[in-house]
Amino acid sequence: MATQRAPMVLKGPTGGLIGRNIVYYPRLTSTMEMGKRLAKEDMGEGTVIIAGEQTEGRVRLGRTWVSPPEGSISLSIILRPSMARLPQLNMVASLATLRSITRVTGLKPMIKWPNDILINGKKVSGILIENAFEGGDLKAAVVGIGINVSFDPASFPEIARIATSLSMEACTDVSAREVTTSLLKELDKLYADLRRTGTVYDAWLPFVETLGKWVTVRSGDSIEEGRAEAIDVDGSLVLRRPDGSRLTLTAGEVTLHV
Repeated sequence: MATQRAPMVLKGPTGGLIGRNIVYYPRLTSTMEMGKRLAKEDMGEGTVIIAGEQTEGRVRLGRTWVSPPEGSISLSIILRPSMARLPQLNMVASLATLRSITRVTGLKPMIKWPNDILINGKKVSGILIENAFEGGDLKAAVVGIGINVSFDPASFPEIARIATSLSMEACTDVSAREVTTSLLKELDKLYADLRRTGTVYDAWLPFVETLGKWVTVRSGDSIEEGRAEAIDVDGSLVLRRPDGSRLTLTAGEVTLHV
């Protein structure tokens, strides 16, 4: 069965850069793959690709993102930041997701480094950023965001223990359309702030619950343990090992120790 249907081009809600153009696919293999393809075709910055159903969504470390046809948000945004701004795109995406969830539901999510959005310790949103280079120059950054809105993770054994949804946490129905609209507005505002001032670090850092906690970080075949002592302006995690030495990590899978 084909996993891509003809897209619809929609008018965005922001009036700004992000969401100026929205390309909606009722069914799509991956918004990330389509975003990278359209970026190579010089689709305008701020274009948003949304899938009603995403059949092969991905998150960091090559893992699959479960996104059933109803009850979830799957979208990607084409951005063209300067190299100096690139390290903080992760902060823009995670903070915008957090703010939109709070605005629509009143819930108080937190960020697990580097960019998982948690509510009561369970994952409700994942973010993936992939960059396209041409001749050594950054051509585009594609930012993918998935949010569990109203489906029950218990129906999916592979994520039942670690995931939740907005409706489950809010104990009421939550509109995916309303969350998406709020998300695009927050992304547009924060990306404009990043381009204007060069940083969103100070706004993002207070919501990172990893900071100050004892953690295990898996990065490839390497496993490190220690206290999350600091997070640098570029988003790198500074780990204080048990022997007192410090290690700076740019990526990894974090397990928090209570």
